[in-house]
Amino acid sequence: MKLSSGYIIVGAYADKIRRTLFAQLKDHIKNKEIDPKMVAKASGELNKLLYEILVNKLKLDKGDVVRVMVEYELVDGEVLWKLDTLKVEAFKRMPEEEIKPVVEDAISRMEELEEIEEMKFEIEKAGETDLGDIVYFVKADGEFAGVLMLTPLNGEGLVRGALIKPNPVVIEKMKIDTGEDLKQVLVEVVEQKGREIDEGTAEKIVNEIKELIVK
Repeated sequence: MKLSSGYIIVGAYADKIRRTLFAQLKDHIKNKEIDPKMVAKASGELNKLLYEILVNKLKLDKGDVVRVMVEYELVDGEVLWKLDTLKVEAFKRMPEEEIKPVVEDAISRMEELEEIEEMKFEIEKAGETDLGDIVYFVKADGEFAGVLMLTPLNGEGLVRGALIKPNPVVIEKMKIDTGEDLKQVLVEVVEQKGREIDEGTAEKIVNEIKELIVK
């Protein structure tokens, strides 16, 4: 059997574990296969362990969110936790003072973001490296915007690169299908925008890839 707390704030996980375990074992309790006191004991043991993990070790606050999953079995009227299956997911609550400026910045850039969405990207083959990788130039509304380098792998490929326009981003290595309409696939890679970096780093990556072109 498996117990899952679902997503719950740290301040309420113990009660949720107890109620969930009793709910799962209600038929076993009714059939006298296990005493309610043993169910309470088992939930208490697990909650004690979770307190050590969540509060003492991870230093989570009461408002942070967790999800706990663990398997168990009934043996001779007792709950035996399979602790090697214990999985804990934790999500820390961000302070309002950190979130507010991000929201305000995004709102102030709405027009800019809409322009980026409307921008049309084009892919042009620029050449190959001495290792057989294929380099593509990316154009945005007709102007040079960045580069992609594709390593073919039996119908698939690994692509990476960087853009300097409209915003400097790095496109970290990812696997793509190189079958039908490869250029459209590469456009979709570009439109995902990658991870934002500073302009100097983006230009460095672009130049390094361009220098690898030998034909």
